[in-house]
Amino acid sequence: MKKIYYLFTILTLMLTLIISGCGEDEMYTHTTTREIFNFMTDSAGRDVVLEKKPERIVVTSASFLEPLHAVNGNIVGRPDSKTQMPDWAKDIDSIGQVYNVDVEKIIACNPDLVIINKGMNEKLLDVLDENRIPALVLDMKSYSDVKHELEVFGELTKNTDKANQIISEMDNKIKAIVDKVPKDKHRIAILHSTAQGLSVQLDGSIAGNISKMFGWENVAANMTPLESNPDAAPYSLETLAEQNPEIIFVTSMGKIDEIKSNMQQNIETNPAWQTIGAIKNKQLYYLPQDLFLLSPGLRYPEAVENMAALIYPNLFKK
Repeated sequence: MKKIYYLFTILTLMLTLIISGCGEDEMYTHTTTREIFNFMTDSAGRDVVLEKKPERIVVTSASFLEPLHAVNGNIVGRPDSKTQMPDWAKDIDSIGQVYNVDVEKIIACNPDLVIINKGMNEKLLDVLDENRIPALVLDMKSYSDVKHELEVFGELTKNTDKANQIISEMDNKIKAIVDKVPKDKHRIAILHSTAQGLSVQLDGSIAGNISKMFGWENVAANMTPLESNPDAAPYSLETLAEQNPEIIFVTSMGKIDEIKSNMQQNIETNPAWQTIGAIKNKQLYYLPQDLFLLSPGLRYPEAVENMAALIYPNLFKK
C-alpha cells in the first residue's frame, strides 16, 4: 500500500511539473506568435506596431497624398491645401487646415492609421493614443525622406514593387537634370519670407537639399538654427551682406504678390542690399510655393529642374 502511495505521489508531482511547463510554453507561444502585420520605427523614434494592413488612412499633410495614392493607399481624410491638392483628393473628407488639424474630424473618419508630418502635428499623438488609433510620424523634406517614405508606403499597402519603380524613375530624372547643369560652385543664400518677416534656410530645407545636389554652397550652412525650426536660422541683413552670396533664392508662405512687393521695397529702401552680389547682378529668384513650401513629394524632379532652370534657363527651354 505504501508503494502505491509513493508511486501515486511521484506521478502527481511529475504531472504537475509537466502541466506547469506546458502552461509556460503555451503562454510564451501565445505572446510571441501574435500576428503582426508590420513593425517599424518612425521619424520621431517611436516603435509602431500594426496588426493588420491599414485600409483607412488619414494624412495630416497634403505632401503625403500623391506618394500614398501612387501605391494604392486608401486615404479617407486629408487636410486642406491651396497648393498641393490633386483633383482626385478634393472629395476626400477634410480634417481642417494643415497647421490647425481638427482631431475630432480625424476620429470621425474612423481611421486604422494616421500619418503625421514631423515637426507639425505631433501634438495629436496623445489623443490618438487614447482612442487607440495607430499613428506614424514621417518626415518629407529631403529627397532621401521622400524615397524612404515611399518605401514605407509600399510596405503598408503591400505594393513595394510599385514604390521601388517610382523611386527608380525619380532617381533617373534627377540624375539627368544634375548631369545637365555645369559644375559651377555657386555661393547661394535661401531666404524664407512670411507675414512675420524673413528667416534664412539651411541645408535641411527643401531648397537647401536641392542646392546640395548641384554642389552649390549655401552661405548659411554653418549658422545656428532657430530653436523652433532646425532647418532655418535668424535673418540679419548685416550678416547676409558679409556673406555676399552671388545668388539668392526666396521661398515664401502667403500671397506671393505681397511677398515680392515687400521684398522689393526692402531692397530699394536699404542701401545695404545694394552691396550684395546677387542684388547687383539681378540674381534674386522666387521659388514656387507648391514645390518649396511643403515637400514636393513625387514632384521632386520638377522642383530640382525648376531651381536649375532659374540659373540656366537656356538649358531647360520648354
